[in-house]
Amino acid sequence: MLLPKRRKYKKAFKGRLKGKETRGVEISFGRYGLKALGSARLTSRQIEAARRAISRKMKRMGTLWIRVFPDVPVTSKPTEVRMGKGKGSVDYWAAKVKPGRILFELEGISTDLAKEAFTSGGNKLPIKTMFVKKSEKRKEAVLSKSSRFQTSTNYLTY
Repeated sequence: MLLPKRRKYKKAFKGRLKGKETRGVEISFGRYGLKALGSARLTSRQIEAARRAISRKMKRMGTLWIRVFPDVPVTSKPTEVRMGKGKGSVDYWAAKVKPGRILFELEGISTDLAKEAFTSGGNKLPIKTMFVKKSEKRKEAVLSKSSRFQTSTNYLTY
């Protein structure tokens, strides 16, 4: 299971999961990705179950990247304990996920096998997920925009 080696503070506030994700929304390492469509706290057990399901479908081919890490401690009190007497002990670790976040990435396998692996891995998670593919056209569009911008600035020099 995933959990941090150490933290500055043992316990954390609950916080809220409002809005869309701004970081980690593009595929960085592989060719295929599993994108979150909802917001939730993914436990380390859920992430590990999804990882196992994906790697089982891959049959040890290709490379898998896990893009989320459970770094938020979730506390709970034992059952039948009265109110008060402080905050409970750390029960499990979770990762806060907002819509748009890339959870897993794959490379080195076919598109059909990647889609099948991400479907089985997404079934282990408590949120809706979507299979996404890295587009080569977008890279070309970004390159052509930057080259156009550079040529237009050459005209502005005096």
